[in-house]
Parts: sequence; structure tokens; C-alpha cells
Amino acid sequence: MADHAQDRPSCDPQDLREAVRIHTKKITDSCRDKDCVEDLRVYFTGDMQSLLNNASSVRARCAELLYANLDVEPISFNRNHYCIDITFYYRITADAMCGCHRPNTLCGLAVFTKRAVLCGEDSRAKVFSSTGCGGPSVPGGQPTAVVEVLDPMILSSKVKEGCHGAEESLQSQVPEQVQAMFDGELCYCPEGKRLYVTLGQFSLIRLERDSQLLVPIFPYRLPTKVCCDDPGCAEDPCELFSRIAFPEDQFFPVPCQGTC
Repeated sequence: MADHAQDRPSCDPQDLREAVRIHTKKITDSCRDKDCVEDLRVYFTGDMQSLLNNASSVRARCAELLYANLDVEPISFNRNHYCIDITFYYRITADAMCGCHRPNTLCGLAVFTKRAVLCGEDSRAKVFSSTGCGGPSVPGGQPTAVVEVLDPMILSSKVKEGCHGAEESLQSQVPEQVQAMFDGELCYCPEGKRLYVTLGQFSLIRLERDSQLLVPIFPYRLPTKVCCDDPGCAEDPCELFSRIAFPEDQFFPVPCQGTC
């Protein structure tokens, strides 16, 4: 069995050659969240809404995150801290049963807004950067918000009879690129039934700010892995298996949780 060396960076202080200054994004603060969003309204196009109104039962199948809009504003009463408002736009896919026929697929839009407060560090310098192509300089100094999100899980769904005029203001807030992902105009105040879903979502939120850092430079190690142009060619299966940790826990019986 061949013994292949692992490609690991060298961190021996004796190999340190120099230190260089770089300009990069520094993470000033971050947080993670686990949201359970209950009874989130789903909006459909006219054709989809007709299928929903005539359905005997509806089951939400999956949710896909289409877009996220972030807005960062400083907090006047808490220096160095910023309020981050995030609006998530989801595509909800559901199955609607109409009589004894095969279920019809429904695709609609759901919107969820949340807020986080993070430290962005204070910077009084006015930074100007070129936009390129001869454009004007743009001032900056406020931190940038970044969110990493997994597609949410459908936890439950239910159908209720709708009411009128409850959420008309949402129509003007949906970005054009999100609206374009649906076949037709979404109905925000339709007559008939409404679908509500409960989602579970994991997210990471952070604030970043431009910063100058001093970093050490070590010699670059050439990779030892040989390139392969055939997708079917992989490593030696025995070599791959040898690097898998032995699953000791799976050999022990799992104790019963609680009592009958």
C-alpha cells in the first residue's frame, strides 16, 4: 500500500522568509442562529392559486433559498455596533391533491425578515475606492454584512381560508430578480385559501471591515497529488479506506432513551 505525503503548509519558524502588508477583509464580529419560522405565508401566481383553492389537501415538500437582502445601519445609542436587517426569499414547493388525480406541483414565494446586532469596530477614516472603467471614487467606511445560509427545512404546513388586504405592501418589496423566477405575477391578496409553512433555518452572520494586516511568508510547498483528467480515476480504494477512522461507537449497543 503506497504511502502518500499529505499536502500541509510548512509552519516551521526557521522557514520564515519575510512579513508583508496586505489589505483584506477583517471579521469584526459574527454570530450563528437557528431560526424556527412559524406560519410563514406562501404567495402563488394566479394559476397556482386556483389549484390551491380547488385542492382537497396540500403538503409542502421542500424550500429553496433564492435571495437574501442585507441592510446595515449604525446604532446611535451603542457606539461601534450595527443593526443588520436580513430579508430571505424562499421558493416553496408543495403537492396539491385534487380528487383522485396525481398531485399537482405548486411553487410559491415565502419571505422572512430577521435582525442581528454586531460590533463593527469604529473607523473615522473616509475611504475612497475606484469603481473602475474611469468611474468616480466611492466613499466607504461602514462595515459590510455577510450571511451564510443553508436551504431551510420544511417542519410543517397548513392551509387556511384567506382574508383581504393583509399584506399588500409586500408587493413593492420583492426584488425583480426574485419575481422573475416565477412564471407569472404573484398574487399577494388573493381570494380563497392560503398556505402557511414552518421553516427551520441555520445561518451564520458576520460583519467585515477593510483592514491592513502584517502576515508572515513561508516557502510554498509544491503539491504531491498527481492530476487526473479522468473523472472515473480515483485514489487507491485501499489507501482511501485506510484513512477512515475506525467506527468504534457503532459496535456498542445504543441504550434505550427514557421508559416505555
